[in-house]
Amino acid sequence: MYVIPAIDLRGGRCVRLFQGRFSLETVYANNPVEVARRWAEAGAMRLHVVDLDGAREGKPMHLDAIRAICAAMSIPVQVGGGMRTPEAIEQILAAGADRAIVGTALTADEEAAREFLSRFGEAVVAGIDAREGMVATRGWEEMTDIKATDLARRLEGFGARRIVYTDILHDGTLEGHNVAALRELVDAVGVPVIAAGGIGGREHLEAIAAAGAEAAIVGRALYTGDLPPEVVAEAFAGRAVK
Repeated sequence: MYVIPAIDLRGGRCVRLFQGRFSLETVYANNPVEVARRWAEAGAMRLHVVDLDGAREGKPMHLDAIRAICAAMSIPVQVGGGMRTPEAIEQILAAGADRAIVGTALTADEEAAREFLSRFGEAVVAGIDAREGMVATRGWEEMTDIKATDLARRLEGFGARRIVYTDILHDGTLEGHNVAALRELVDAVGVPVIAAGGIGGREHLEAIAAAGAEAAIVGRALYTGDLPPEVVAEAFAGRAVK
């Protein structure tokens, strides 16, 4: 398992939210491209970018920043936030991303889910964001009555090749991921699962690896230094997490 550094974009800046709450924002940098270069130079094999404004607005809002980040990178970039139409996905891929993470559109519309997954193949990753096991959509602001594991099975049946699973209540807390929920979801499907939310130390990475995740997305712990530089370098390369 390896670690993917996260860059969350809001108002053109690199930020982190606490438990997905837009009112609880910490700004870490004004230049996301410089941050992206920092993680690439530190040894990251992939970058995870989230357009937070896009997630709320329902369409990409940071195309220029995403294009600049992708142009500056020699590593692949995956992007999530606001991709609810084929045109939006095409915009993100044209901007240089190799993966578009789609959540709300896959949850809300079965026909659209089948179309997206058939049309874009591995370039579309199913984003499943959950609070207490239930799926949240539209920038985490709307709850559904759909269980995360049920959605994962359904999307795999539609052709999903990979899932990013975020546990909202743990996101930004540095207190550890919801490993029990992650393990349940990993066991429910036969495709790779990337975990996000709550990671604050090596022990959290080890627990996620033991649960069977392909990779872990880490944000706040990288910016605060809760993950020491030597652990970061090893985790980016997948050497420290078995």
